[in-house]
Amino acid sequence: MNGTTPGYWCECWTEDAAGAEGPTRLASFDAYSAPQADRWVAIALRTISPALDSDASDEAWTWLHDDRAKTRRALLRCEPCTVTITHANVRITRTIRPVLFLSLAHRSLAHRQGTELPTCAHTFMPGRKD
Repeated sequence: MNGTTPGYWCECWTEDAAGAEGPTRLASFDAYSAPQADRWVAIALRTISPALDSDASDEAWTWLHDDRAKTRRALLRCEPCTVTITHANVRITRTIRPVLFLSLAHRSLAHRQGTELPTCAHTFMPGRKD
């Protein structure tokens, strides 16, 4: 298609595991390749894993060591993927969906091309008091 660039739309959502509150989107990221999209999840999970309870940390490392390759293969087949871990009473869900970025929108998002950690990664950093 003219005027489009294939890529992946990535989001980080949190919600109360008991369902008391609806989901809240904490971050989004536009990736232009399957490796870039799954790397976004991997960096975030590695960053927050020291602050997670042991069960959630195990879930994160299971995805990093066992399930990441499955996610990458699914993305290469243009299938959406979801990675969810539960820490205490908070469900943290990262979604990756194949998309076509419009050229006009692509140019207007040029300021987002930095390689900073996703905003929600800082929420779970050790020592943070919020």
